[in-house]
Amino acid sequence: MKPKVYVTRMIPRPGIELLETYCEVAINTEDRPLSRAELLDKVRDKDGVIGLMNDRIDGDFFDAAPNLRGYANYAVGYDNIDVPEATKRRIPVSNTPDVLTDATAELAWALLFAVARRVVELDAVMRSGQWSGWGPLQFLGADVCGKTLGIVGAGRIGTAMALMSRGFRMPVIYANSSGRRNEVLEKELGASLIPFDELLERSDYISLHAPLTPQSRHLFNAKSFARMKKTAILINTGRGPLIKEDDLVQALKKGQLSGAGLDVYEFEPRMAEGLAALPNTVLLPHIGSATDTTRTNMATMAARNLLAMLRNERPETCLNPEVLAQR
Repeated sequence: MKPKVYVTRMIPRPGIELLETYCEVAINTEDRPLSRAELLDKVRDKDGVIGLMNDRIDGDFFDAAPNLRGYANYAVGYDNIDVPEATKRRIPVSNTPDVLTDATAELAWALLFAVARRVVELDAVMRSGQWSGWGPLQFLGADVCGKTLGIVGAGRIGTAMALMSRGFRMPVIYANSSGRRNEVLEKELGASLIPFDELLERSDYISLHAPLTPQSRHLFNAKSFARMKKTAILINTGRGPLIKEDDLVQALKKGQLSGAGLDVYEFEPRMAEGLAALPNTVLLPHIGSATDTTRTNMATMAARNLLAMLRNERPETCLNPEVLAQR
């Protein structure tokens, strides 16, 4: 019999078609996340699951799916997965890095420019018919060329985003929680690894790409914002809880930083009260990887990963490969 697979949200068809070649596939076809109860019910007889970052994969999930032989995350981040618990139960899990690197880095730049030059705010002015004509003191924004770019989390996406700065002659500084040097950024851009507090004080733009861990949660809070330049702009395409959102709202209102561009939020899909009313923000609905090519590549990678796990083979991006040797 074919393995039974469940996909917790509709993904691009090439991924589904690849699964259907070898598996009996069921899909949540509704354009909404499953409730917790629905998720646990749907996976009860499944051999494999492809899920999203808002699906909590923990002991209760594994208890509900006693036949599970593999879980593939349709995302690069995996803070939704209790990897040690999966490892204890000898269930391999995977993610989808690399294929969304450029798309997410590009979106970080889109946010940076949109905030710096007040694109969304001024688009609304034009659409309202309120513009009375050009004036030398109207709608002043921030320069980008020659300004200092601070990267928090210089992994795949942070590196790609920083490398894209070359055309704007920006000095690049970076901070990693591990303290690990990024030889690519240092060789290509002359970038410097510096302490986090120093990065806050020196950066004109700060772009967040760090993974979410207990140590990085609320890395940006009232204390962090107080150290930043009043002219600084904060960009987050990483993980929402890296920022304590209520503190960000207060910092923006007080002028402790100039603006923020966000694609992710602390309590998605909700935003902190007052954030949407701030004109010095650009707010997007978690679209970092939202290009046709990228989302399709994510779907086929997740499908290939899951098929490999069902065959007791090592997937391309296994987060706990040691469990495969134990089977």
